[in-house]
Amino acid sequence: MACIILFNKPFGVLSQFTDGGGRATLADHIDMPGIYAAGRLDRDSEGLLVLTDDGKLQAQIANPNAKRPKTYWAQVEGRPDDAALHALRSGMTLKDGPTRPAKARRISAPARLWPRDPPIRVRKSIPDTWIELTLTEGRNRQVRRMTAHVGHPTLRLIRWSVGEWTLDGLSPGAWRDAAASS
Repeated sequence: MACIILFNKPFGVLSQFTDGGGRATLADHIDMPGIYAAGRLDRDSEGLLVLTDDGKLQAQIANPNAKRPKTYWAQVEGRPDDAALHALRSGMTLKDGPTRPAKARRISAPARLWPRDPPIRVRKSIPDTWIELTLTEGRNRQVRRMTAHVGHPTLRLIRWSVGEWTLDGLSPGAWRDAAASS
């Protein structure tokens, strides 16, 4: 049976176990040899990262052709109107080609949200809004590029779920065995 670890990756941590530059990595939080990240989260993104020792499962989770839904909470600059949400839902053309349609909706600030260190920049004259996006692909910095494309740059990005797995009950830097929790 495959080992599947669900990890709440904190802001500033790389989605790998080693780094020659002395930056924070997965090894600072998880001491379990033989597991690897199934997909990535940027250093400045937070949230669910799935790790496994099963190469086939790792490839399936990371492969955009598998169309495994990934849900993100994005705190964006401004207040996206219905046209901006429609553009996110319909798909758009970015520099690397068209995106698949996404689910997108405005949400209240997520409950049980932990403070980010360092905090996001706040501008008194510009409000911010939380939106929930569910994608079935995972290009480099895709959510950030999509929200910027519709005029609402992402200030904070948290991946809440990958398929059926969620962050529920995981503090930043904490992990659990998915098999033990199912």
